[in-house]
This record gives sequence, C-alpha cells and structure tokens, in this order.
Amino acid sequence: MEERTEFFVGLDVHKDSISVAACEAGRTPARFVGVLGPDVRQLAKLLAQAGDPSHIRVVYEAGPTGFGLYRELCRRGYRCEIVAPSLIPQRAGDRIKNDRRDCCRLAELSRASELKAIWVPDEAHESIRDLCRAREDAVQARLRARQQLKSFMLRHDRRYPGKTSWTKTHERWIADQRFDHAGETLAMAEYLLAVEAAQQRVDRLTTALLQIVQSWCFAPVVAALRSLRGVDSVTAIGLIAEIGDFERFETARDLMGYLGLVPSEHSSGNSVRRGSITKTGNGHARRLLVEAAWNYRFAARMSTTLRNRSAELPAAIRDHAWKAQMRLSSRFAQLSSRGVQINKVCVAVARELAGFVWAIARQAQAAAPLRNGA
Repeated sequence: MEERTEFFVGLDVHKDSISVAACEAGRTPARFVGVLGPDVRQLAKLLAQAGDPSHIRVVYEAGPTGFGLYRELCRRGYRCEIVAPSLIPQRAGDRIKNDRRDCCRLAELSRASELKAIWVPDEAHESIRDLCRAREDAVQARLRARQQLKSFMLRHDRRYPGKTSWTKTHERWIADQRFDHAGETLAMAEYLLAVEAAQQRVDRLTTALLQIVQSWCFAPVVAALRSLRGVDSVTAIGLIAEIGDFERFETARDLMGYLGLVPSEHSSGNSVRRGSITKTGNGHARRLLVEAAWNYRFAARMSTTLRNRSAELPAAIRDHAWKAQMRLSSRFAQLSSRGVQINKVCVAVARELAGFVWAIARQAQAAAPLRNGA
C-alpha cells in the first residue's frame, strides 16, 4: 500500500542557491520557506523539520546541476521527482516569473498530481551517456577545425578537384599545397595540427566507449540494434545511453513522441491542423536516428558487414531487422518519388525507424534481462 504524502516541497535549484516552498495536503496555498545555499546538508536539515522522509515529496525542475541532489535525497529516504520544464503547466495570464513563484507553483502542482517525472539514469548509465556526449562534442570540434582549414584554403583560391573531402587523397592534396609567404605556411601548419589533434581526440573517445560498453548491462541491446542498417556500435550506444530502458515505453508511438518525431497538431472541432515535428524530448537521440535514416536511400540489401554483425543474433531479431530495411528503403523511395523535400523524407523515415528500434530493443531485453534493472 502506498504511503500517504503529507508534505509537498518545491525547489527552484540554481548553481549557487536553492529556493524552497512547501504546502500540506489539502487546498491551502504553498508558502515560501526561504533560500538556501547549494549544500544538500542545509536542505536535508530543513526537510527534517517537516517530519518523516517517507511522508514528504520533493520536486524540482531538470537543469544544468544534474542528478546529484536527486540521488542524495533518495538516499535519505525522501520521495524526489525531477520534472521537465517544458511539461510544467503554465497559466496563460501569468506574466510574472521568479524563483519564489516557481518553487511555490511546483509544490502546488505536485500536490495536484499535475507533474510528470522524467526518467533518471543510475550512475553507471549516466557515465556512459557522459562519454557519448563527450565524443559528440569532440566530433563537433573536429568539424569546426576542418571547416576552418577548408575556409583558409578557399581564401587562397585552393579548390580541391575531388568530390569527397577528408579522404586520404584529399589529405595528400592538402599536404602538397605550397605558399609563397611564411605566414601563410605557418597558418596552414597550425590548422593541420588542429585537425589532427581533433581526430586523435575522437579516436580516443571512440576506443574508450567501445571498451567500456563490453561490460555494460545493455551490451546485448547494443548488439541487437547493430542488426539495423545505419546503426553501428557508436549509434546504438548513443541511442541506448540517451533513451535508457525501452521497457518504459508501452508502444512505439510513445517512443516517437518522446523523441519529438511526431507532427505537431492544433485541432479544434472540425478543424484539423498538423505542422512540423514537435522536436520535444531528447535531441541527441533524434539526431542519431535522422542520420541513420539517411542510409535507407539505397535499395534494401544484406551487405557482408551487416550479415557479419547479425550472425550471432537470434533469428527473430534478424528477421525484424530485414523487415525494417525492406519497409524503410521502400518508404524512402516512395516519398522521394513524390518530390518530398529530402530532409522531410529523412525525418519521416527516422520516425518509423524509431518504431523498429523500440521493437528490437525490447526483444533483446526480454531475451537477456538487464542486471539490476535499467
């Protein structure tokens, strides 16, 4: 039987302060308690005055401070929830926003059960996600370094005659370039060093990611997702690191909505208006799916690489992956033939790909239950 909650606490958490408000069960307005420092011990001392931790529910918005406060409160026995700021109900006529009002509003909404808590990963899962995001940042830094070098070449009217950049042929072409002035030669050398350093950083993070995942509880799910075309190890790890336990999504549509791949809608009565995708939820996972969807522009086929990746997987997962490739390649060709803009085609295919990712991941989790849950 669920224990009765007698006290609801709303927090507005910042880097240097925590604003606290509380309300009791009933209809009385929440009252502002005060502003504390970032030390969780001060907050725990204040909450101890309210009574038994099992009768207190604490809620605060997700933000840049991470999940340290959540974990510490849970260890002390408090029922803590973190909510997404975009899902907090807002009054249309409310034009005043400050920390005092925010924490009071959170306490009252928690009492009314109007808030939906986000999924919080455990510390091991969060470490994998941090490593994935560090690699993503390194890839972006490499992209900037390469673009700076290409811009330098273009300023000096040096145009690469080939079609594909950053191949061995392209790198040899860059190395063969000569300039008349020492300043230009030194500038190109520095740009080259920056590109090489960025590439080495990406390689280090990729190697570390592949090694640490071998002992991860989601390793069977990573292997299963690699059966999909366009989803190799790094993409599979990134999807699982961002999405977490696929069992928390009852249907594939739930996952599509979580990733913001469903169309927005504003309908009333007989009027039905649908717009662009919502782009809510996890943007990292959404980007990975859209990039993977680009691989379905070719006709369906079982390449040697894909066959080797799927060799040791159960027949049910291999069949589902082939069904996904047949469906998505056909869908890509169908939409392209209708003249749909190519980016919209990729997003539409990514939405359907999310459904196949959900199905295969759940099959893999059912075949190999995760240790210690998610």
